[in-house]
Amino acid sequence: MIASGGTDRCGSFGLGAGPASFSARFMIRTFLCCLAFFLGLDGTASLAQNTELRFVTWKSEAPEVWNQAIADFERQNPGVKVVSEIGPQSSTQLHDLLTQKLRNRDTRLDVFVMDVIWPAEFASAGWALPLDRYFTPLEREKFLRAPIEANQYRGQIFGVPLFIDAGLLYYRKDLLEKYNSPPPRTWPELVKTAKTVLAGERDPNLIGFSAQFKQYEGLVCNMMEYILSNGGALWDEKRMVSALDAPQAQTAVRFVRDHIVREISHRGMLAYEEPESLALFTQGQAIFHRNWPYAWSVANDAANSKIAGKLGMTPLPGFSAGGGVATLGGWQLGISRFSQKPDLAWRFATFMSGPEVQKRIALATGRAPTRLALYDDAELAKQIPQLKSLVETFKQAVPRPRTPVYAPLSNIMQRYFSSVLALPNTDVNARSALAARDMDRVLDLLRDRQSP
Repeated sequence: MIASGGTDRCGSFGLGAGPASFSARFMIRTFLCCLAFFLGLDGTASLAQNTELRFVTWKSEAPEVWNQAIADFERQNPGVKVVSEIGPQSSTQLHDLLTQKLRNRDTRLDVFVMDVIWPAEFASAGWALPLDRYFTPLEREKFLRAPIEANQYRGQIFGVPLFIDAGLLYYRKDLLEKYNSPPPRTWPELVKTAKTVLAGERDPNLIGFSAQFKQYEGLVCNMMEYILSNGGALWDEKRMVSALDAPQAQTAVRFVRDHIVREISHRGMLAYEEPESLALFTQGQAIFHRNWPYAWSVANDAANSKIAGKLGMTPLPGFSAGGGVATLGGWQLGISRFSQKPDLAWRFATFMSGPEVQKRIALATGRAPTRLALYDDAELAKQIPQLKSLVETFKQAVPRPRTPVYAPLSNIMQRYFSSVLALPNTDVNARSALAARDMDRVLDLLRDRQSP
C-alpha cells in the first residue's frame, strides 16, 4: 500500500489507504508509468534531452572525420551535446591529463580515449567503469582478440577497441632496388643495407633510419621490439623482477645506440615522436622507417609526400631471420566511473567504435580497425590493399605487460633508454642495473598488494 502523500518509483502520488481505492490507484499509477515511458520520464529517454557529454581525446590527424562522427551521433540523439576536450598528442602527456581528472573524481568527464597499456591501471585505481553489462561476450567476438584481451583486467572488461596498431618497417623501395638489396630480415642486415645506400647516394640530407627515440612511451615501444627480438624481456612476469640487466636486453640496447643512432641515423632522432620521424621519411630523407600502420597512407599521399609510390612495407626485423617482434599498440574508448551518465556514455562509445565510424577512420587515416568484418570490406580492400596482410601481424603482435603499475615502470624504462642512447660512453651494465633496481622496487609493491 502507498501512504498518503508518498511517491512510488514512477512518481505517482498515493490517493489514500484502503481496499476501495486500490483499483483506482492501480489504474492511475499504471497510466502514469506508461505515459512516463512514452514521454521519456523514466530516466532513460530523458537522459538524452538537454544533456552534455564530455569527451577527452587527442588531436587526430583527420579531425574532420571525428567531428562528422560526433555530429552524426548528436543528430541521432536529439538534445545531446558532445563537448570534446582535445588533449596532448603524446600518450604520456595525455595520460597525465586524464589521471589528474580521474584522481579528482571529475564528474564532468564521461568518455575518454585510452592507450592500450592503460586499462589495467585505470581499472585497478577504480577510475574506469567495468563494461561487462554493456559489452557482452557475443559482441566482443566481433573484434580482434588481442585488443579485447588488452582491455581486460581481473575478469572484467574496461574499454572498447577503436583501432589497433603494431610496429612495422617501411623502406624506400626505389633505393633498395637501385642497390639490389632485398628488405632486411635482421637488424644487422638493415644497418649494412643502409650503409651501402648512404655511401652510394652521398646525400648529406639522407639518413639510414628514422624512428621514435624521444623520452616518452613510444621509446618503450621501439626498444621493446629490439629487446624481445633478441630473446630478452622488459621484466619477468612470473618472478616479478626486472629483466633490463639481463645480457639479451643489454646487447639489444647497445646495438641501438652504437649502430642505429650513431652509424645510420643522427642525434636529432632522440627528440622525435611519430609525427617528426614520419615527416622525415615522407620528405625523402630516410631509407628505413619504423612506425604504425597509419604511416602507409600518409607516406603514399602524393599531395604531401615526396616518396608516394616509392615505398614498401614489411614486418620488423629481428636479430635472427624471422625473429622480429612488433609491439602491440592501439586505442580504446573508456567510460569514467564517476560519470553521471554511464548509459549515454556507453551509447556514445559504442557508436564511435561501431563499424561505420571505424571504416571512416581507416579510409581517412589508414588506422587499422579492430572489427573483424571490416577486413573483408570491399571498399577498404580497394583503398588500403595492405590491410588484409596486416591481420597476421596484429595477431602476432606482443602487448606490453598488463599491470596497474605500468606507468611508473614505463617512466623508469624511458629514463634508462633515453640516457643510454644519448650518451655514447654510458656504461650499459651499470645503468641497466640501476634501472632494474628501481623497477624491482615498484614490482615489489605490486607483489605485496597481491599477497593474501
